[in-house]
Amino acid sequence: MNVTTLKEDESWQLFVENAGDVANLEYIQPLAKEIARECGGLPLAITVIGSSMRGKTRVQLWNDALDSLRRSEPYNKNVKDKVYNVIKWSYDSLESRDIQSCFLYCSLYPAAIPIDDLLHYWWAEGILGEHDTYEQAYNRGITLIESLKDACLLEADKIVKAQVVDGVNMHDGVRDVARWIASTIGDEHTSVFQAGIGLNKISHMKISASVKRISFVSNKIECLPDCFTKCPKTTSLLLQDNQPLKKIPHEFFLAFPALRVLNLSQTGITELPSSINSLYQLRALIVQRCFELKELAPVANLHNLQVLDCENTELRCLPQRMDNLTNLRLLNMCVADLSISEGFFLNLPSVEMLNMSCSCLGATSLDEISSLQNLTYLSIGVDSSSFFNRDYTWMTRLKGFLIEVGETSIYVPYNKSKRVINVDKCEIFSNGELSGMLQFASDLYLNECMGLRKLISYNTFNGLKLLNIVCCSCSFGQVEGGSGQFDPLPNLEYLDLYLVKNLKSVSDFGQYLSVRFSKLSQLNISRCASLTCLFNDGEVCSVPKHLEEIMINHCYQLVELYVQCSSSDQARLVNSEIPRVQRLKLHDLPELATLGEPQSMWEHLEELTVSYCDGLRKLSFSIQTSKNIKIIEGGSEWWSQLEWDDENFKSNLESCYKKW
Repeated sequence: MNVTTLKEDESWQLFVENAGDVANLEYIQPLAKEIARECGGLPLAITVIGSSMRGKTRVQLWNDALDSLRRSEPYNKNVKDKVYNVIKWSYDSLESRDIQSCFLYCSLYPAAIPIDDLLHYWWAEGILGEHDTYEQAYNRGITLIESLKDACLLEADKIVKAQVVDGVNMHDGVRDVARWIASTIGDEHTSVFQAGIGLNKISHMKISASVKRISFVSNKIECLPDCFTKCPKTTSLLLQDNQPLKKIPHEFFLAFPALRVLNLSQTGITELPSSINSLYQLRALIVQRCFELKELAPVANLHNLQVLDCENTELRCLPQRMDNLTNLRLLNMCVADLSISEGFFLNLPSVEMLNMSCSCLGATSLDEISSLQNLTYLSIGVDSSSFFNRDYTWMTRLKGFLIEVGETSIYVPYNKSKRVINVDKCEIFSNGELSGMLQFASDLYLNECMGLRKLISYNTFNGLKLLNIVCCSCSFGQVEGGSGQFDPLPNLEYLDLYLVKNLKSVSDFGQYLSVRFSKLSQLNISRCASLTCLFNDGEVCSVPKHLEEIMINHCYQLVELYVQCSSSDQARLVNSEIPRVQRLKLHDLPELATLGEPQSMWEHLEELTVSYCDGLRKLSFSIQTSKNIKIIEGGSEWWSQLEWDDENFKSNLESCYKKW
C-alpha cells in the first residue's frame, strides 16, 4: 500500500480541519498535537482520528484516545502498520456491534456500493435489528451509514446504473483493515473476498465450511462448479457483475442452506435453477439488469423472502407460487410487458414498497393495489382508462409515489421522497378525472397535453410544487371570464416548459391558468418558438418575487427577459415585489438584446452563463457594478466584445469571468 506522508505543520493543519475548533482549546491543544503526531503524517489516519474527535470537549476523552493509540502501536512501526493501527482504533470506537458489523460488511465490495443495495443486505442479514416496517429498517441503516461517514470509514459516492444513484465507497486502505479485522474476530465475520480481480472460474478454490460471507463481485466468471463445497453457515453470496456467467448448475444452491442474501445482478444468466427453492432462509434475492433472464423457478418455499428485485430483466411472467411470499416487503418488478394475473397483488399483504412502473396496469390491478394496507412507496404505470369514477383516499397512506398514466415518453427517475404523477395526453381527462389523484402529488409531468386548462384551472392543488410540461399546444390568449378567483397552484416552486407552442411569455401562461407564481423559485424554458419575453405588463405585473434561478435554451424569438410595465401600472411593482435572481443561464438565444428592466432584478445575481447569445452586447448596469457576482461564464469572443458603461467595471469583474 503506497501512502504519502505530510510534514508536521501540514499534519496539524489537516487535523484541525477535521477535528474543528475544539483542537485549539487551550487545555486540549497539547493533547491534540500529540495525537496528530501519533498519526505519523498519514492523511488517512489524520482524517479518521481528527473527525472522530470533533466536538469532544472533555479532556478525559482526549487522554484516552492518546493512550489507546500509544498502547496499540505495533512493534514494527512502518507506514502500513500505522494506518492499520489508526483505523482499528476508529473501528473500536464505533458505538455498537451493529455498526461494526455494517462496516465489515462493506469490505465485501471492491468499489462503490449503492446505498439501497447495502441497506437491503444489512436488513436481510439481521444486522439492523428487529423492525416492524421496511421504512424503520431503512432509516436505521441510513443512520449507521452517516455514522460511518462521520468517522471517515466510508465516503459518499455517485453510481451510474439505469440512473445516477447515491452510494458509498470505502478507501482501499480502510478496506484492507476491515478485512484484516474480520479475519481476526472469528466465525461470525469469516469471509471469502475474491472481488474485482479478473477471476474467470472458481472450481479449484478451497473454501472453508465455516465461511459466513462470500464475495465474487466484479469478475469475469464464466461458470460455477457443479459440486460446490458445502457452506452451511454462509448467509451472503455476492456474484453480481460477472457478465460472462450464463448458467447456474441445477443443484448449486443446495450448498448454501442458511443463505439470506443472494445477488446475481448484471450476469448473463437466462434462468434460475430449481435449487433456488431450497433456500428456506433467503431474505433478499436481487437479479437487477440480468438482460437475458427470462424465467424464474418456482418460489413456493421462499416463505421468508423480504426483498425481490428483478428490475431490468427480460421476465415475461411472474414466478409460480408467489402467493407463498407473504412476508415480502419490497417487490421491484420494473419489467416491460410483464403478464400479471388477476388477484396477484392481493397475495402480497406485507408489501411496503412496490415498483412495477414498466408495466401498464389496468383498473383491476389498481383496485387490488389500493387495498394493500402496508403499502408506503409505489411506482406503477397505469392505463389511462383506469381513472374514471375512482376514489383516491387510499393514497393518503403513501409517503412517496411515481404514477405514470398512459404511454408517456418523459423519463422521471423514481425518488422515494417525491409524490410524482406523469401523464401522457391529458386532454382525455376533461372532466376532472385526475383531480382526486393530483391532490396528493408534489410533482406533475405532462406530455402532449392539450387540455391543460381543464386539467388544472378549476381546482386548487396545494401540494404541487413542480410542473413540467413537454410538447403542449394551447391558445394562450385571453380566456373567457379572465383570471380565476383562486390560484390553482399556490405553492408552485419549479416550472419547466419544453416545446410549448404559441407561448409568447410566462405571464401569458400564468394568466391562462390563473397561476400567480407567488412561490416560484426556479424557471426553465426550452425550445418555445413563440416566446418573445419572460414577463410583461398585463392586468397585473406578475413577476415572481421569489424567483432565484432562470434557465432559457433555444428560444429563437426571445428579445428580452422583462418588459417594463406601463407607467400606469409601474407603481404596483414595488421593490419588495422584485425578484432577487441569483442564477441566470442563457443558451442559443440569437435575438436576445437586453435583460430588461428593472435593474434591481439582477443586483443579487451570483452566477451568469451566456452561450450563443450574440445579440447580447451589454450587461445590465446592476450586473456591471455588482459585488455579489461570483461567476460569469461565456465565450471569449462574446466577453471581449461586451460594451461597458465604464472600463473599470470590466476590470472589476475580470476575475469572475470563466471561458465557456
